[in-house]
Amino acid sequence: MTGVRDSVGDWPSLLVQDWAETRDTLHMWTQVVGKVRLAMEPMLNHWWQVPLYVSARGLTTSVMPHDGRAFDIEFDFCAHQLHIRSSSGDARQVRLEPKSVSEFYRETMTALRELDLPVSIWTMPREIEHAIPFEEDSEHASYHPEHARLFWRQLLAAHRVLTAFRSRFVGKVSPVHFFWGAMDLAVTRFSGRTAPEHPGGAPNCADWVMVEGYSHELSSCGFWPGGPGEGTFYSYAYPEPAEYAQHPVCPEDAFYSPEVGEFLLPYETVRTAADPDATLLEFLQTTYEAAAERGGWDRSQLETTR
Repeated sequence: MTGVRDSVGDWPSLLVQDWAETRDTLHMWTQVVGKVRLAMEPMLNHWWQVPLYVSARGLTTSVMPHDGRAFDIEFDFCAHQLHIRSSSGDARQVRLEPKSVSEFYRETMTALRELDLPVSIWTMPREIEHAIPFEEDSEHASYHPEHARLFWRQLLAAHRVLTAFRSRFVGKVSPVHFFWGAMDLAVTRFSGRTAPEHPGGAPNCADWVMVEGYSHELSSCGFWPGGPGEGTFYSYAYPEPAEYAQHPVCPEDAFYSPEVGEFLLPYETVRTAADPDATLLEFLQTTYEAAAERGGWDRSQLETTR
């Protein structure tokens, strides 16, 4: 019925262990589509031309140019279809169902060619260990529709709060976007100063890629569907200022992980809070303040009083 909320609420429960196989397959599918966007878009600072965006039905590339025409690609986690739509009015769909990455890759490339939108991509996944070229990957072949839908709803809730947090900043700040390399939804604030050259080291990702991504001093936060429990909210600074890890942050369950160099907050802490949005905003704000105060950011020039 129109206007009726989903019965499980705005912050759904989804244990990582319950959907890990679907998650890993979907991760590779988003890399296929993300690399199409990478191939078609002009370069932007920090690789902002490559992410996907949360949509009213899933994840989308937004509009992309192609030889005088335009097209977009959207993961629809309500109808469980990949929609490929051309500005000519033509469209193709690829079913989201249990199938291998190699099959998904082949069907997607075929659909693009049928629309006269051929795209050539590098088929090696980025930022993961034990990467398998898309056309050879029969290992990842799981898709549970309800798990995919619940993940999208996690993204919708996180996107809402990250967007509100983004609005508090008048300095340089990224969109709220989904990076398919690490499979996380993120937003990044910048101090306005350049940063030391990043050392790189991400798996299957050239060091110069990371150098571009971290060319300027930043504080980044977001949601990652990994770790124990139901996923993890995170926040980190680059470069990490002195005594950053000792800065007091909220809520009580938030903590600094020396292993990953980030502040972390379990998704279920937010989901089960009396006011989930306010709880997450508190985490985002206090971890940003750790970077801004310890790093000597000019907060009076970067933050809005609205």
